Amino acid sequence: MKMITDLHIHSRYSMATSKDGNPENLDLWARKKGISLIGTGDFTHPAWRGELLEKLIPAEDGLYRLKGEYVALEAKKYPGEAPRFVITGEISSVYKKYGKSRRVHNVLILPGLEAADQLSSRLEKIGNIHSDGRPILGLDSHDLLELMLDTCPEGMLVPAHIWTPHYSVFGAFTRFQSMEECFGDLTSYVHAVETGLSSDPAMNWQLSSLDAYQLISNSDAHSPGKLGREANLLDIDRSYEGLYQAIQKGQGLDGTLEFFPEEGKYHYDGHRKCGICLSPEETEQNHGLCPVCGKKLTIGVEHRIQELADRKKGFVPKNARHFEKLVPLPEVISQVMGFSPTSKRVQAKYQELLDSLGSEFDILRQVPLEDLKKTGGELLSESIGCIRRGNVICHPGYDGAYGTIEFGN
Repeated sequence: MKMITDLHIHSRYSMATSKDGNPENLDLWARKKGISLIGTGDFTHPAWRGELLEKLIPAEDGLYRLKGEYVALEAKKYPGEAPRFVITGEISSVYKKYGKSRRVHNVLILPGLEAADQLSSRLEKIGNIHSDGRPILGLDSHDLLELMLDTCPEGMLVPAHIWTPHYSVFGAFTRFQSMEECFGDLTSYVHAVETGLSSDPAMNWQLSSLDAYQLISNSDAHSPGKLGREANLLDIDRSYEGLYQAIQKGQGLDGTLEFFPEEGKYHYDGHRKCGICLSPEETEQNHGLCPVCGKKLTIGVEHRIQELADRKKGFVPKNARHFEKLVPLPEVISQVMGFSPTSKRVQAKYQELLDSLGSEFDILRQVPLEDLKKTGGELLSESIGCIRRGNVICHPGYDGAYGTIEFGN
């Protein structure tokens, strides 16, 4: 069956996350967005696993759904089957390798809560898994993968947001030059990578070394309302095995839904304190230093990809999959109405559109523009039409500051 999936998220037990990150709200917002399969996030946290055990019930093999008594009243007005959950979590590995400090985030996907209990028990012997839903462990990424495979051979490890400067395989501060350098003799057990908000598949196609990997996209949401900022398009049997075949082998992975990568907060180089945002070429002209204060710039995703690329921009590999660039609906409404995306007026309009036209992904991707015009007004309809055509003006994000997207005519 066709489904939209978001596998990398966080609960309220992770640092700097919304207190609303509980199973009830994740279920509700998955319905609002049009997401059929969602990762639980944070499986290593004992209290979160306990809450999942209490509130979820087994559905198809390796998948779960929210128990009926916990489904929010509002959620029941959205048509279709209940969203499914799959057990996921992110580990922050901080360690030294080949004489350099490495900071890498990896997403683990497991076939059930029992496997999560077993793996968490082993990770607890290595470091603190109680204080943060995304635990920071002094564990080499290779060793994390080895531990997962030894505990749960059916598990999957996906390097997270692989270009983000601070915590990723290829990021500017970690600077592994290849997957093999990071994972060594276990590299062949890694079959997919997460491109992150600041890059899209086309950018990653510039590296022939990534042809062997499935390119997937997820939201890394820290609140339920941010679900689906990026997501995956799957056509699979609704089961863990179906998901496994898509992530590990590409069978049923139809494509991805993407941020405009310029909107990601590490797309370009820069120094946020000084308000400096530079292209890779401008950074080279300034010798990697901020032209205002003289300190080192944070090297962004575009620059780092250029450093490792062995193909020109625009190259399309044979195994390239479809992807669509979208802007979250509250941001579209915000520009149309002239109020913050979190304002009451924008949120009320957002809910009105959902009630009249369907899920957020339906509105952004499929609802006829004429129907959008009748319900949301001409300007909203024109804006979504621009997004569908890719007719936008991008102001790139840099050094932790999100970029902005304006809609053309």
